[in-house]
Order: sequence, then structure tokens, then C-alpha cells
Amino acid sequence: MSSGQPSAIPPADRPHAPPADDESIYYQGSPLLGGQPEKIVSMALCGTLLLISPILYRIFGPGKMFPPHWALIALVSAGIILWIIPYVLTKTIRYRISNYRIDFERGLISKDISTLELWHVEDLSFHQSIFDRILGIGTIRVMSHDDTIPDLRMRGLPDGRKIFEELKQRIIAVKRQSGVMKLDTGN
Repeated sequence: MSSGQPSAIPPADRPHAPPADDESIYYQGSPLLGGQPEKIVSMALCGTLLLISPILYRIFGPGKMFPPHWALIALVSAGIILWIIPYVLTKTIRYRISNYRIDFERGLISKDISTLELWHVEDLSFHQSIFDRILGIGTIRVMSHDDTIPDLRMRGLPDGRKIFEELKQRIIAVKRQSGVMKLDTGN
């Protein structure tokens, strides 16, 4: 029955092919701006109020005139800063999700990088609000036995569902490769 070609079915004692040492990147970059809509909306509203407050002061204030130049400059500057902060905050976070680990980098001036090996992951969940669905983003929550990152929430990931599915399959494969088994004690 042998035709000289190797069998496509792995032996019974090895249910999977041996792991390749190649690292594949599923996602690398910062979360998208829509990942935390409550912060964005609140800062945008406060920034807008500061930007229009000189006009409101002119319309409703005493003497129907603009505030002093220094106050006008301060209000407009603060309003613009509040509009910029959400963008800067999202750029201080970077994820690198591969088939072996998740690197979580944060910081603007100083940087902290934490690595979560996939075999440490205990559970994954995916959340996508209606706002997230419109923007095409999602949040992946990774619960692990890792001391530095026991609960990692990766918000604002583009095409988050695809990344979630890839991670889910990869975590199972990594645990099988390393012989990690989860025992349900029934408690």
C-alpha cells in the first residue's frame, strides 16, 4: 500500500506536527482611537466646552465682550490639548501578538514592556459593543497565570474577532506542544 510518499497522517503518539520555530505576527501596533469611546467623548466634550467658552462668555457674560487675551489663549490651548490627549494616550500603548507570546508595551517617555507567553494563558474572552462593531474593532481579555500580567485587556484592536480566533487556536496548540493540561477538579 506504500507508494513511496510520506504519510499525511501523523503517528498516533504524535497528534500534531512538530512545532516550527518561526514566529508569526498576528497583530503589531497601537490600538485604534475608538477603543475607549467613553474617554474620547468625555475629553472631546470638555475640550469643545473650553474652545467655545470665550464665545459663550461674549454672548452671556458681563459687558458682552471677550475675556482678556491671556484667558482666551489659556482656554483655547486647554481645549486643543483635551482634543489631542486621547490620540497621545493610544499611541503610548503597543501590542505585538504572535503565535508564541503577547508583548505589551506602554509609556510615552519611559517604556515598560511585559511579555505574556501563550502557554500561561488560562482563558480568553472577546467583547465588541455596537460602537465597536461599527468601527470594526474589539476588546480581547486574556486571563493568565503570569505574575506580571494576570489580566490583560487589549482594547481597540482592528479586526479583533480574527485575532481572537487565531489566539484561541494557537493557545490550544502551544499547550499541547508543551504538554500543559488543564485539570477540572469540579470545585
